[in-house]
This record gives sequence, structure tokens and C-alpha cells, in this order.
Amino acid sequence: MTGTGGKAFCAGADLKKAIPRGQTDNPSRPFKSQGIPSLDDGFELWKPVIAAVDGYCLGAGMTLLSACDIRIASTTSSFGLPEVKRGIVPTLGATQRFPRQLPWSTALEMLLLGDMFGAEDALRYGLINQVVDSSDVMATAMNYATRLTTEVAPLTTRAIKEAAIRSQSLSLEEGIRLERLLSNHVNRTDDAKEGPRAFAEKRPPAYRAQ
Repeated sequence: MTGTGGKAFCAGADLKKAIPRGQTDNPSRPFKSQGIPSLDDGFELWKPVIAAVDGYCLGAGMTLLSACDIRIASTTSSFGLPEVKRGIVPTLGATQRFPRQLPWSTALEMLLLGDMFGAEDALRYGLINQVVDSSDVMATAMNYATRLTTEVAPLTTRAIKEAAIRSQSLSLEEGIRLERLLSNHVNRTDDAKEGPRAFAEKRPPAYRAQ
């Protein structure tokens, strides 16, 4: 997932267009959808998602980033949740994902102050995986994509991601039961047989998502 190279990954909503909508919304209906069901509903996509950030990543762009699994950013990228400075609550899961993904104090500083910060700070916070030159962002992201599609079993990666995401709303015991259930399902696939067979035969595995 990427945006316009060198300019923005996603700079968030157009506030000029949001003003009239905000004035006409019924304040007695605070629980209606924000308009992006995939993010509102938890973004239940079990395939790995890679973010290639080169430029501004602000507001809803940050929330979109939080729904990605592997995140690459250029040295010139800028991040932030500026909604609070405009009297707006960060939505689409921002107040839920960031406190789960980052240290509490780091997440709340981002949410409550709305300051912008650079790629090196994002790396230090654990928000992104790697910082590279702008010219290397897409190549680095594609390298991750290649590894995910050639080195590891696709059904296994999906099961791992599903277990990791679903378990966030479960107790440890319930999460372990879910992990076992998904593992048992994967163990019955052809790919689960191909991995050990390829290891024994000293060759790369040929996974077919079956």
C-alpha cells in the first residue's frame, strides 16, 4: 500500500470539505459508521499488508498505517495525528490501535498533542520497521513482498496474522486455544507436508496455498 511518491502516503481528510458535514451531522448519533467499513470493522484482512510511506502520513493516513503489518518509510516522511489541534477526535480506530501497538505514553502523546514527527522518531517509537532513502522505499517494500510470497507458506502467514489480531480481544487462555485451532487447520494442508519434505530433501519448498 502506497501513495504519491515523495509527496504523501495519505495526508488525511480535506478539512475544508469536512466543515459543512460536521455542522449538519446529528450529534445524537455518535455511533454511526465513519464511512470506511474496512477500518471501522477492524480491517479483517488476513493476508500481510505492507505500507510504503514516502511523504506525509497524517490523520487517517496514520490510522491506515496502523492497519498495515510491515511498514517502510523514507527518511523525509512525516507522521502525526493532528486532529486534536482542529477539535476533531481521531477515528477509524486511531484511539484503539495506537495504544495497543505502542507504549501507552507514546501513543497518548501522539493522540493528545497532535505533533508531527519524522521517520527516525517513528522508527524509535516502533511505529515503522525500517527507514530508507526515498528512492529505495518501493524496492524495500517489494523485497518484503517477495520474501512473503516465496520463502514462507501463505496459509501459515494468514493463520499467524489472524491469531495475532483476533487474540487482542481474548484472554491469554482463549488466545492459545484459537492458536491451537488455527494450527490444527494448517497442519492438515498440503503445504504443511511440503515444508518438512523440502527440508529433508534439501530444496526450497514449493508452497501452493493448499
